[in-house]
Amino acid sequence: MSIVIIDCGVGNLKSVEKAFQQAGSPAYVTRNPKDIKTAAGLVLPGVGAFDPAVKYLRNAGFEEEILQYIALDKPFLGICLGLQVLFKSSEEGKLKGLDIFKGKSVRFNFKGTGFKNLKIPHMGWNRLLVKQASPLLAGIPEGSMFYFVHSYTVVPDDPSIVLTETDYGTNFVSAVAKGNIFATQFHPEKSGEIGLKMLKNFVDICKKSKGGKGVV
Repeated sequence: MSIVIIDCGVGNLKSVEKAFQQAGSPAYVTRNPKDIKTAAGLVLPGVGAFDPAVKYLRNAGFEEEILQYIALDKPFLGICLGLQVLFKSSEEGKLKGLDIFKGKSVRFNFKGTGFKNLKIPHMGWNRLLVKQASPLLAGIPEGSMFYFVHSYTVVPDDPSIVLTETDYGTNFVSAVAKGNIFATQFHPEKSGEIGLKMLKNFVDICKKSKGGKGVV
């Protein structure tokens, strides 16, 4: 068994695949929803717009498989747009998201603030402010720098799922976690050694998970 990376048709998924292989796990990219059933860990990366991503997941049969997978409490990692589509809605589009988390994704808006000159998208390295302990953050110091590229940020209805925040004019949610569901607004696969450490942590979660049955 291995980590399965969902191909939404956008972004350089080979970098995600290679990063997981460097983190010590077999991993492969797929466009076949049935591959999810054999995954020890499931990864949903993404760049681009909310509606096209949700539409693809729905039409290709991924949505149902993802929901069934998560219901089994198997390890899941969303990255960037893969975080945003877990929520009910987004200001970026009209379609309903996967609705795994209640809340929405909103565009950065600095009008009427002292930070109106901040650029959108938020692009580059920024720090994590840890809000709660998590196995995903094992060995990752407070204030570690990760790489971001995004114009939207999630606003959860339930603050207890917030794993990290990041300061860009104001504090925004940069990672969430609930049970074996993890999702980051930043790109671990583009974040050097510290990002690789986070992916290794996810691999360890997969190995220990009863639902995931371990990574071979």
